[in-house]
Amino acid sequence: MGNILVVEDEDSIREFIVINLKREGFGVIEAATGEEALARLRVNPVDLIILDIMLPGIDGYEVCKRVQEERPGTAIIMLTAKGQDTDKVIGLELGADDYVVKPFNPVELTARVKAVLRRLNRKQRDQKIQIKDVTIDTEKRRVTANGKPLDLTNKEYELFLLLIETGGGVVTREEILNKLWGTNFYGDTKTIDVHIRRLREKLGDDPSCPRYIATVWGVGYRFVMEEDDV
Repeated sequence: MGNILVVEDEDSIREFIVINLKREGFGVIEAATGEEALARLRVNPVDLIILDIMLPGIDGYEVCKRVQEERPGTAIIMLTAKGQDTDKVIGLELGADDYVVKPFNPVELTARVKAVLRRLNRKQRDQKIQIKDVTIDTEKRRVTANGKPLDLTNKEYELFLLLIETGGGVVTREEILNKLWGTNFYGDTKTIDVHIRRLREKLGDDPSCPRYIATVWGVGYRFVMEEDDV
């Protein structure tokens, strides 16, 4: 199934999550603080982290940032009691794969966990994709553009791959949400805009004169196949 680290300072909530995950067959490690979570990760690599934002000591945002630096490829689902767009956007910009607002249904959380792990564990093609000056190693999930390796989060990688695989065709925001976050995702299309902005920053792409990702206003995005195809 997968190994999961649950980082939550409220004992009752953490125990509630752990019980439900173990019932589904997941291996579970617990931590009550951000410091404890990072220490456990150094000796117990996991596939996914359920990470509360409000923690004593270093908060969930800082833990998320450090995980992306030290263990890229580890999936993260953020837990927030606030449910405000700013909290969600910050977490997504730092590389979180999904978020769940407290109070939550354990069935929903488990479904989100399974959906994220399915996306990460899907079978990779043993080939490289080469378009323009972009190379994608789908086996190692590595991307280079103009000879420069890109440090992409899981979602940024999947989004960029989706745009390229579409061959220059338009991908709507709804299609992106459904394919990358699943049909049960309760967020909105702002999630897509956040990831597109981060992708453009890492690519050094100017949205007013795009070399890689063009905006199709009111619809979605597409990969620029040719220099004059804008």
